[in-house]
Amino acid sequence: MQESSTRYGAIPTLDSHPPAPAASVAHSPPLDENAVRGTLDTLYRTESRHVLATLIRLLGDFDVAEEALHDAFRAALEQWPSAGLPANPRAWLVSAGRFKAIDGMRRRARFDMLEDADALADPVSELAEPWDDEGVEDDRLRLIFTCCHPALSPDAQVALTLREVCGLATEEIARAFLTPSPTLAQRIVRAKAKIRAASIPYQVPTHADLPDRLESVLRVVYLVFNEGYSTSSGASLTRHELSEEAIRLGRLLVELLPEPEAQGLLALMLLHESRRAARCSATGELVLLDAQDRSLWNRGQIAEGSALVEQSLKSRRFGPYTLQAAIAAVHANASTAAATDWAQIAALYDLLMQSEPSPVIELNRAVAVAMRDGPTAGLALVDAILGRGDLTGYHLSHSVRADLCRRLGKTAEAQAAYRQALSLVRQEPERRFLERRLRELTA
Repeated sequence: MQESSTRYGAIPTLDSHPPAPAASVAHSPPLDENAVRGTLDTLYRTESRHVLATLIRLLGDFDVAEEALHDAFRAALEQWPSAGLPANPRAWLVSAGRFKAIDGMRRRARFDMLEDADALADPVSELAEPWDDEGVEDDRLRLIFTCCHPALSPDAQVALTLREVCGLATEEIARAFLTPSPTLAQRIVRAKAKIRAASIPYQVPTHADLPDRLESVLRVVYLVFNEGYSTSSGASLTRHELSEEAIRLGRLLVELLPEPEAQGLLALMLLHESRRAARCSATGELVLLDAQDRSLWNRGQIAEGSALVEQSLKSRRFGPYTLQAAIAAVHANASTAAATDWAQIAALYDLLMQSEPSPVIELNRAVAVAMRDGPTAGLALVDAILGRGDLTGYHLSHSVRADLCRRLGKTAEAQAAYRQALSLVRQEPERRFLERRLRELTA
């Protein structure tokens, strides 16, 4: 996370201050600036995407809303030490950002001597009204449908959603998709320009249009969840705020359109998320599935996810998300690692390969076959994948191969595969795990 000074910038001399909405009147005593900075850092992590989504709806432009977001945080940094924290910080930030944006448009209109400057709404009178915070809860759902509009390319949909809905830095997204940062940045810029040029509406599609739009939205929501469940790079294994947000969006989608695949995706995310507390040690080290303390698994999420899987399977209109959720349910409902039904998991992967063949699914199937039939059978499948040139730049393919070679006593091959995985991994807990395995083999 960046330091506050770089995020909010230097505090400007404001020639006007946003009035606090009635719902956001401050109730706390004055605070010192360091305390306010700490509070704003937390709010930026947890609330900035909500604030941005609402500002995009109110202002109608991504870039204007982004500037307004940072103006709002700068205003808070200036005013909150003396005024105290507002009762509703999110509403205060939305109101402040909107006011600053409209104020800026008025000044630019006045400077440019535009005749229609007075047509702009009066920000003071509008922002003095009590803020209806419940009315903004669906703004991120509106934003994700806008970011996933079919007029945008699939790559642009993913990049724009991760940047605008989830707040990932351009560099993070570029690393996740093995794309140069300048290329990724231009992709985002072009996507925003296309939204403006094509007047893509900032709204949830009608029920008639929703089914055709759902597939791309589900794909992007799952990519958001994956970034939260296992970060693409950095010091932490997870970013739980992203996985929780993806689950919230998944729930909204199921409520809006209870299609089997929407249910399947929600089930898949819940079943994976149920293991979060057991996936790393108290010191932040990665813990593999077979070594996890299953008493830490969230049984409520497992029960909810399993019920959604059954509901989707009964419809007989399920797809790859439901099949992946069914696999996760087999893992989640096994009392011990040894009790896992690997034959059922391998059979489900066979169905998944028919539904949505891909090298990554093929790699996961190889792991299941290795657990069912032994490491020799699994290694042959992994070598076939790598032999075709697939997944050579994917660290987990080499990590899987290393583990199978280790189990077979092929120490030199295992060491080489671990080193190859280490050259590709970007996440520190995974790096430490691979280094530990390599040290064990060397010893």
